[in-house]
Amino acid sequence: MRVHRWPDGVGRWDTPAFALADSDDQSIWGVCADVSGLFVDPPVCSYQLLGCAPAGPLRDALCESGKGPYEPRPLGDLWLRPVGDERCPEDSERLDAWRLEDVRVIGHRPHLADPSLTDVFIEGADGYPDPPDDPYLAAGLLLHNGRERLGTCADFSDIVAPDAPDDEPPETPLCLLGCAPGDRLRSALAAGTRRRLRLGEAQLLILDRNGAEGTYRYITAEIADWKPSPLGPGLLDIRLTQGLWDPPPPRARPFWQQWYDGPPTAPNQWAEYGTRERDIWLGCVYDRGFRASGPAAPAGRVYELDGRHITDVPGLYLALGEAMRGPGRYFGWNPAALDDCLGGGFGVTTPCTLIWHDARIARRSLGRVLDSQGDPYSYFDLVLEVLKDGRVEVRLRD
Repeated sequence: MRVHRWPDGVGRWDTPAFALADSDDQSIWGVCADVSGLFVDPPVCSYQLLGCAPAGPLRDALCESGKGPYEPRPLGDLWLRPVGDERCPEDSERLDAWRLEDVRVIGHRPHLADPSLTDVFIEGADGYPDPPDDPYLAAGLLLHNGRERLGTCADFSDIVAPDAPDDEPPETPLCLLGCAPGDRLRSALAAGTRRRLRLGEAQLLILDRNGAEGTYRYITAEIADWKPSPLGPGLLDIRLTQGLWDPPPPRARPFWQQWYDGPPTAPNQWAEYGTRERDIWLGCVYDRGFRASGPAAPAGRVYELDGRHITDVPGLYLALGEAMRGPGRYFGWNPAALDDCLGGGFGVTTPCTLIWHDARIARRSLGRVLDSQGDPYSYFDLVLEVLKDGRVEVRLRD
């Protein structure tokens, strides 16, 4: 793992917080004290679900309106799965489900063609996966949140304000603050031509307080302008033309800061958070704990899994990582990744034994979930099967 320092002559006594690296050869363009434009809220769009027969939390959100103006209601994630019929084969990509994140119900009204149905107005951010290029909507959509079905709707469309601009809103450009350029970057700035200022695909390396590489984000690095920085002699503030390809949301900031100060040294520091925040924590574990290396434990070892806080999928993998490797360590983030970890190279040698304490909590929380298409299955049983196939004897302790 590389550790970065300020070059000689820079009057700073701390360590750089970021570095910009060439994606091809990992050479360093420069190191910097800070960046702006790192955390960006995902764009939120408005949609209408037409002709809904709501169920579960969606129906509850509509029933809570009462008298007076409707107050927006949080709904969480929303999966939309087109329904097939004889005009669209079941294996068509047009029937692929897609997900909206952090959805809020912002209004509703009776459906004009059938007052027993409801038109629901929502806003949310695009999640993963994206919708099909041409989703099949002629037979309606099934709605669910990954745990239970939320009903059906006859149609779905964007809501575009009459005065909305035709173009997408400009992205937030990244600015390298207090940057000490390396030789290649200094040469490009000296030339100043548009061609030389196009650095190409790069990685913004996020460093810890000791200057060691933690995680990274990709960016297409093209320099817009630069000026002397107030953060130190010889340092520059360099503004790029674009932002990160996949910027983290602002709510990730405190977790990144916590990991910047150092990885967790005690288990269950993630336990108090909700699913979305746990997912951010799991991303930190993946980025940093994935790289952490060490000798593999011998086969036959017995591991203890604290199941008290396994109430969702990220909680499951956070607890597994701590059980198998210690606080802040990685041991999968989905069934395929768990299977990969059991194959070796992640500090555990099979066969081994895993004693799963308080397994009833995970069985209750993950025993029945919905896949992207809205079909039920047991995530709990799936993980047990992966562990068994990986030569882990699991002993459940309720």
